[in-house]
Amino acid sequence: MSDSYFKPEDLKKFKDITDFQEELGSKFFDYYGSIFKESALTVREKSLIALAVAHSEGCPYCMDAYTSTCLKNGIDEEQMMEAVHVAAGIKAGATLVNSVQMMNQVKSKLM
Repeated sequence: MSDSYFKPEDLKKFKDITDFQEELGSKFFDYYGSIFKESALTVREKSLIALAVAHSEGCPYCMDAYTSTCLKNGIDEEQMMEAVHVAAGIKAGATLVNSVQMMNQVKSKLM
């Protein structure tokens, strides 16, 4: 039995998602590849966004992949950590802003 579901070597198997559904898997990879091409945002900027989202989503495979991609694109550890803090701030803010719904309910029922 494994200590963890996450196995870094499984990242190499990502391409195998087409094994069980070739058409949709291929469409995904076409889309995925196109979004990381240079366009309105640089490849470097997209790498930082991907790293931040990977942390926000809690995907260890993505964290692994996009840490390497960021390093390859000349992004240093301070820039990567700042991007992760931005993601953490947005996630915390998104959680807290939803408390307005709870506050609205409390005020309508108790006040």
